[in-house]
Amino acid sequence: MTSVPTPIPSRTQYVQEEIKHRILTGQLRPGQALVETDLAAQFGVSKTPVREALKTLAGTGLVVMNQYKGVTVRMVDADMAREVYDVRLLLEPEALRRTVRRSASLDVASEALQRAATATDTAQRSLANREFHRALYVPCGNPLLGKMLDEVRDQAALVSAVAWAADPSWEREAAEHQEILELALAGDAQGASRALRNHIASFVQRAFPEISEALEEMGEQDS
Repeated sequence: MTSVPTPIPSRTQYVQEEIKHRILTGQLRPGQALVETDLAAQFGVSKTPVREALKTLAGTGLVVMNQYKGVTVRMVDADMAREVYDVRLLLEPEALRRTVRRSASLDVASEALQRAATATDTAQRSLANREFHRALYVPCGNPLLGKMLDEVRDQAALVSAVAWAADPSWEREAAEHQEILELALAGDAQGASRALRNHIASFVQRAFPEISEALEEMGEQDS
């Protein structure tokens, strides 16, 4: 049997993923300038793939392109956090509820939780936590719902990176993740959904207390 060669990522895709990784793991801080010539030298490429990568990242909300100030990592403020976490609170618990009701496999979520527990640095733990949350909503049975959550996923991770840098809360969140997974594996769709919503809301309350009350009011109006 002839083996199929593994596709080689384009230079643009490679640069894009590397910059995103550095942003989401805190190596590149909010407000930090992203200079095309410097990045091109670091990655050993021309400025063209760097420019294209930055345009894509601007589209996902991770970087900001300004005609006068150039390109910078997006700043995290209360308004951004409110927008992102409002979407998560509205959609993510419902997606998990549907995942559990479909009896979808949660093996990927279990594996991500194990990687987070054995992570040796903040970057590994952060990426594993992101994969855990995604593994809960992707099998919900509605690809559009999953896509909508994917669209805010990077911005949510940026908010988390900033919050964790100021006040690490890994152990508490790990315990909450375990509770969510156990409820989901037990087939308790409502309980898992409620635990996930409480998990997201408690994170916002700790990291951005000034917006948590507003988000709770929105939730009460929608219920």
